[in-house]
Amino acid sequence: MKNINTDQMTFTEARHLPIVKQYAKRLHLVETINRIVDSKMDLSPGMAVLAMVLDTLSGRTPLYRLTEFFEEKDTELLLGTAVAPELFCDTNLGRTMDKIYEVGTMKIFSQVAQNAIVVFSVNPRRLNFDTTSISVYGDYNLENPPFQITYGHSKDKRPDLKQFLISMLCVDRNIPILGATHDGNASDKTLNNELLTNISKHMSQHGLSPGAYVYVADSAFVTPKNLEKAEKTETWFLSRLPATYDECARVITQAVKADRWFDIGPLADEPDRPKRPTAYYKAFESTVDLYGKTYRAIVVHSSAHDKRRHKRIDRLLKEDRKQLEQLCKEAGLSAFFCHADAEAALEKLMRSADKSYHQIAAQIEKVPKYGRGRPAKGKPRTPLHYEYMLVTKILEAPEKVAPLRDQAGCFVLLSNLVEQHEEWPADELLKLYKSQIGIEKNFSFLKDPVIVNSIFLKKAERIEVLGLVLLISLLIWRLMERSMRLYVEGNDCTLTGWERRPTKKPTAFMMTTKFAGMMVITMGRHRQLARPIKDYQREYLVALGVTAEVFTEP
Repeated sequence: MKNINTDQMTFTEARHLPIVKQYAKRLHLVETINRIVDSKMDLSPGMAVLAMVLDTLSGRTPLYRLTEFFEEKDTELLLGTAVAPELFCDTNLGRTMDKIYEVGTMKIFSQVAQNAIVVFSVNPRRLNFDTTSISVYGDYNLENPPFQITYGHSKDKRPDLKQFLISMLCVDRNIPILGATHDGNASDKTLNNELLTNISKHMSQHGLSPGAYVYVADSAFVTPKNLEKAEKTETWFLSRLPATYDECARVITQAVKADRWFDIGPLADEPDRPKRPTAYYKAFESTVDLYGKTYRAIVVHSSAHDKRRHKRIDRLLKEDRKQLEQLCKEAGLSAFFCHADAEAALEKLMRSADKSYHQIAAQIEKVPKYGRGRPAKGKPRTPLHYEYMLVTKILEAPEKVAPLRDQAGCFVLLSNLVEQHEEWPADELLKLYKSQIGIEKNFSFLKDPVIVNSIFLKKAERIEVLGLVLLISLLIWRLMERSMRLYVEGNDCTLTGWERRPTKKPTAFMMTTKFAGMMVITMGRHRQLARPIKDYQREYLVALGVTAEVFTEP
């Protein structure tokens, strides 16, 4: 067999990266950044960011030995242009990041996000906002940083580490359109207010005027200043009324007592599982008064009760029963010489359970008392007198405990969509609020140790630019996932999922595993795959809206 000369060949472990490059191309990522950031360097800012995005979504730590990452790879295939790997040295990347910071990371990301909304026809009318903390190692005693890396409330449960915050505004459930870094001790309540101040400006860039979108945020949104700001900016909002408000307990009690729920049913598509039953929802419409204003309140009851609340109820019932048991024990030790006295004591004991979550089942037992010695043989034993004793049993009062447990499964949605019941019925608002989980999954992406092993940059400015790289990576990641799901939904089909089982909910990570073995052989201007594309890979390419040529054509 004739030996093949491999000296002129380049073997590129392409995996899913050509697909990422194709999505970046659709977003005009390189051209957009190069237009905004003026640079005379050999390595353009747009190409540097694309390289960092590819590195990030390859599963490695971003910005770490990027030169090594592109060595002996077909950079023309992965980047669209042949770039010498040595240009991705730390010096060039650092200077590029400084240039990007000078222009403004938010300015760049807003434009890239605008491109995404137009190219991929993303609906920007439903907004989700949230924040998370990113823990860092080291002192970070920086002079005049753009944001303070300091101690604060750690959402990672690492109060021993300094941190900074990342805020994110998403549309269409989990597509990020705005992101920023903040002081490590910044308050979510303050950040909500800052965003509300400029939200009209941000949304006007996407062709939306006030009243054309709904802003969704967690319970930290509900403050006097934020509610006032929402009114001034004519912003529709949806949030969760904190349990610390008296109106929350009042409206939940009202809903449970009225018992006029309307069924919403399950929101999840998955079937019931023994260890993870599907949650069923029902709702009750009402209003609440906060700071002199009336707001729409939707009391939602979930069959998947909050376990912590039920444990609290269990403790309450245990303590309540313990107190009654002590009273019953004391009452049971007393003997009464007439039935009337026993009845009076029983009535008093029963009254003690009026405010309890238990009820006492009791009866008066007539106990004969005999004299000393045995009776004469053949003669009946005659009691000297009778005593009356209380025999008690403690039972849980279902009519009192059931509402308590019903209330434990309730939460209250708060909105200023007071008159828009037809346009925004309760079930749609619940679905919209539940879409907040999409942004929480985005934070999981940003914190994934495979994506970000540690924040090792010692300049806050460059950490902010790293945040931009991560946001762009997240944007592409979510757009790929969105494309696959829209394809599956629109064609009523499935893709090959885990363990080759069909799935209607493909994920971006699932897709990357399907292309893990893609190897491209380059010889001069000729490229070919080391192995033919498999049928399930072609299915994914069709769902993603790309062709197999992305692996062989720059």
